[in-house]
Amino acid sequence: MSSKVFFVKEINSENLVKIYETLGRELKGNVAVKISTGEMGGHNFLDPQLIKPLVDKLNGTIVECNTAYGGSRATSEKHWETIKEHGFLDIAKVDIMDEEGEEEIPLDLNEEIVEGVTPKPLYKKSHLSGRDNPSPKGFDIVGSHLKNYDSMLMLSHFKGHAMGGFGGALKNMSIGVASGNGKAWIHSVGRTKNQKLCWTMTGDQDGFLESMAEADKAVMTFFKSENMAFINVANNLSVDCDCDSNPADPEMEDLGIFASLDPVALDQACYDAVQNASDDGKSALIERMDSRHGIHTIENAAALGLGVRDYEIVEL
Repeated sequence: MSSKVFFVKEINSENLVKIYETLGRELKGNVAVKISTGEMGGHNFLDPQLIKPLVDKLNGTIVECNTAYGGSRATSEKHWETIKEHGFLDIAKVDIMDEEGEEEIPLDLNEEIVEGVTPKPLYKKSHLSGRDNPSPKGFDIVGSHLKNYDSMLMLSHFKGHAMGGFGGALKNMSIGVASGNGKAWIHSVGRTKNQKLCWTMTGDQDGFLESMAEADKAVMTFFKSENMAFINVANNLSVDCDCDSNPADPEMEDLGIFASLDPVALDQACYDAVQNASDDGKSALIERMDSRHGIHTIENAAALGLGVRDYEIVEL
């Protein structure tokens, strides 16, 4: 079984709308458009003017959550300043989902596990329930406003990431949708919600990547997969994330826009596109992805039944 991943090489607003329409899924009701608003000083985040026509088409609200590492988005007050400075308030409604608090959403690994997908033993318990809890049930911590939305477009900038190796749909859906405390919960692999303490508990790299996949499962269970769609814009391909206030310059050319109803296939396709690019500048991004074992997030999202790694590219 494989999933369709649609692709268009030229990155512009018209093609962004076109590739969404090609997915054939109409997101209804109050639509959340999850992006990264980018750290102040950064410049690789998605251009507001690029995404405006698609957000308008959906009558969507751009949604974000505060960060757990300090910087210009650690508090709602600072985050609003960054959102305004980066031009997002000029194009759409914006909601910082954890501005008024947070909620736990359930994660139940008893639902379905796909045998034989990962090369290691599959889960016996949730990493997000904490290491000392034998129960397979855990939880993700998200902004309290998440419940106000009926559907979600995961509109992600695909690029490198200092801890995850790369950031695409799966990272945007896990770390991105988590509240500040929720980000600490994922980064610490279910050990603490304390945003300062969590950074002393980041030695379990594979556990962190597995926790991201578990948080993805919680979000997809919350919305139901039929109320979600996923687009990755693979441009400004720096080794650093938009959460970096001083990111490295990209060393390879833009790839294009990828879209799917399957976030696992989508991130796998983007990962493969970097690996298989003819651009010699790809080596820096490949090293960043592979040195962090970034593929492990995809492996575990597939193991949790969130999608499949086999895909068919359909070029528009």
